[in-house]
Amino acid sequence: MPKKRGYHHGNLRQALVGAALELIEEKGPTGFTLSEAAKQAGVTPAAVYRHFEGREDLIAEGARQGFDIFADLMQHAYDSGQPSALRAFEATGRAYLAFARRFPGHYIAMFESGISMNRTPDLAAASSRASRVLERAASDLSEHIPPEKRPPASMFSAHVWAMSHGVVELYARNPPGTRVPYAPEDLLESGIGIYLRGLGLIAPDE
Repeated sequence: MPKKRGYHHGNLRQALVGAALELIEEKGPTGFTLSEAAKQAGVTPAAVYRHFEGREDLIAEGARQGFDIFADLMQHAYDSGQPSALRAFEATGRAYLAFARRFPGHYIAMFESGISMNRTPDLAAASSRASRVLERAASDLSEHIPPEKRPPASMFSAHVWAMSHGVVELYARNPPGTRVPYAPEDLLESGIGIYLRGLGLIAPDE
């Protein structure tokens, strides 16, 4: 049993977020109580309410922190692909898979908890920062398409975001009993390739 540390815990707020993320990964976003999070953090249940009004607020903070990490990873991926717009775009897709594997608790809090992205201004801002990186990569890649035929960058990036999310959900996190016919990275790369060829953004033989 962890020793109770009460209100004098060195960083109670972050300890609670960390405990919640572990519980989310283990039990899902609705499978734990604030009392369990407090116990895991080594504090009394009453101490939780000094920082969070309820479980959803705790999950929302985990999601916000996840989006901050996610946005940083996406930005790094985008920058690492420069000056090639295609490499930068593909790198952001791979970063999505890498994030889901490395930070499963954050990923679930962000995308599977039912928490609204507009629950708090900070959460909305962090979410928007991540999506802007992918939109910028999509915009760079489609610059040579005539404006009248060019898809909106937000739609373009949303399609690839949805494709990445689908690969994560079906294959990258390896749910029990799932047979993975191909590496998730290969599935995503080939899917993006088909999509980009359909838009005329890469040649058929690339």
